[in-house]
Parts: sequence; structure tokens; C-alpha cells
Amino acid sequence: MTKSNGEEPKMGGRMERFQQGVRKRTLLAKKKVQNITKEDVKSYLFRNAFVLLTVTAVIVGTILGFTLRPYKMSYREVKYFSFPGELLMRMLQMLVLPLIISSLVTGMAALDSKASGKMGMRAVVYYMTTTIIAVVIGIIIVIIIHPGKGTKENMHREGKIVQVTAADAFLDLIRYVLASPYLWFKTNYEKRSFKVTVQSNETLVGANNGVDKRVTRFVLPVGATINMDGTALYEALAAIFIAQVNNFELNFGQIITISITATAASIGAAGIPQAGLVTMVIVLTSVGLPTDDITLIIAVDWFLDRLRTTTNVLGDSLGAGIVEHLSRHELKNRDVEMGNSVIEENEMKKPYQLIAQDNETEKPIDSETKM
Repeated sequence: MTKSNGEEPKMGGRMERFQQGVRKRTLLAKKKVQNITKEDVKSYLFRNAFVLLTVTAVIVGTILGFTLRPYKMSYREVKYFSFPGELLMRMLQMLVLPLIISSLVTGMAALDSKASGKMGMRAVVYYMTTTIIAVVIGIIIVIIIHPGKGTKENMHREGKIVQVTAADAFLDLIRYVLASPYLWFKTNYEKRSFKVTVQSNETLVGANNGVDKRVTRFVLPVGATINMDGTALYEALAAIFIAQVNNFELNFGQIITISITATAASIGAAGIPQAGLVTMVIVLTSVGLPTDDITLIIAVDWFLDRLRTTTNVLGDSLGAGIVEHLSRHELKNRDVEMGNSVIEENEMKKPYQLIAQDNETEKPIDSETKM
């Protein structure tokens, strides 16, 4: 009984403190709301304009998608709606190469040759290790789950020829003002580059998690191009899935071939949406699987692409933290050297300043003697 009586006052005191805290917060919130002016609202909207416009665009796009869905719009009409977004993505593509080059240059300039060499080796070892682990995990999962059960007789393909009109040619003229025509030599797939995530990833990893900027500027741009853990896992898994659909039994050597080609293809894949479908051809041809069966994955690739991107970005972020931890001694030595050089420069300036002061004090005396 004494124990329960002792606990009741404690609970009552906690509830009273909680209620008092809630009251104080509500009063402060009311005061802030009452003190809000039009200038505060304008400044808030100006500072958060990008976020607000993005959320508004997502809401409007979702509403339009659900309202226009019953009308069964043609492919051409859908492309008319997606055309402004495609222009925006192509403008973002123009920032990819300068962003990566500037990040690499600033990262290399902030480090000496020894530190950058060691850091580069650690980053490459991390990238290769995680990519191989991702491929092995994908192969183990697809062999255990065996998602390609069944035969191709239960599947059918439908297609139709899309006619080209004058509107298509006119839109192409506008489209290629914002992108190099040499993109046709690279691939015929639609390119929507999201390499701008390198800049946001540097902000998240560097500012929010306290990783050194010298590491993020050096590791993240390289990782965005080389470290594709999600893509490697996807390509190995999809290749074995297509083999299972075709009732094609893979031996151990062919599985090793798939793992090696998936690793190499993920390293060479561009950091753009649906790039895994392009490099998937290399993996399939390495073991003699039909490349036409890539169409079996296209229907769900839009969703898998988002999961791959999440895995790739997470791997780059963790890699930056790991490389910084392994390179902490080199970074500290570099900071000490920079501090010593600053002290030496200040000491070199002091005698010059003293001489200048002596000359200034002697000038009036000389002038008096001359008089």
C-alpha cells in the first residue's frame, strides 16, 4: 500500500508538469501567431518557395492523374502532359557534368597527394566490396525464392505502331534545344537525370551528419557514378529470373559469369533512371539468354528504379562516413599542417610590420633635421 501511495503523487506531479508545459507552449504559439505580419508571410513563402511548389505540383499531378484516368488517353496525349517535365529534366542534365567536375576539383584541391591517394583507394575498395556483396545477395535471394516459376505460354505481348506527326517533330525541336543531339548516339531510352542528388546528398551527409566536406566532395561524386549497389543487385536478380522463366538451368560457371558482368555493368551504368535496363543486355548476352524478355520487367521497372536509387544513395552516404573514419588521421595531419603554415605566415609578416613602424617614426625626425 505504501508503495502505491508513493507512486501516485509522483504520477500526479508528472502530469501537472506536462500540463504546464503544454500550456506554456500554447501561449507561446498564440503570441507568435498574433505577431505574424504580412512581411513574415512573404518571407516564409519566399524562403520555402521550392518546397511549396514541389508539394503543390505533386498534389496537382496526382489529382490530374486520377481524374484523367477514366478517359483512357492515348500515348501521344500523355506525352503532351509530360513534355514540360521532360524539359525540366533536360535542363537539370546540363548541370550534371559541371557539378561533378567542380566537386572533384574542390575535393582534390583540399587534400594533398598522399591523403587523396589513400582516400581514393579506400573508396574504391569499399565500392567494389559492397557491389560484390549486393550481387551475391541478389543471386542467393532469387535462387531461394525462385520467382520465375511457370512458363512463357501463360504470357502474351501486345504492341502497336505509334505514328509520327508534325507535333512530334515540333516538340523534338524544342526538346533538343536543352540537350545535346549526341545523346542519340548513347541510348534511345528516355533520360531523366537525377545527378543533382549529388549536391543534396553532400548537404545531408556533410552538414546534417558532420562528415568532412573534403571527403564528401571527393567520395560522393565518384560514388554516384561507380557505386551502384542497387543496380548490381537488380541486374543479377533479373537475369536469373529471366532464365527461370525460360526454364533455362544455370550452372555454377554461368552464375559466376552473371555476377561478374552484373558488377561490371553496374559500374559502367549511367546514374539516370532505368539505366539498368540498358546494361541488362550485357548481362543477358553473357550467358546466352534472350534479350527480348527484358520487356517482362519494364512494367514494374518504374517502381524498382526508385528502390535501386534509394539503395545507391544510401551506399554512397555510408561510404562517405566510413572513408572519413578510416582517413581521420590524414585529415588531422592536414589540419595541423595548415595551422602551422598560417602561424609561419603571421610570423613572417611581424618583422616587416615592425620595420614599417620604425620607418614611420623616423620620418618626422628626419624632416626636422632637414629644416
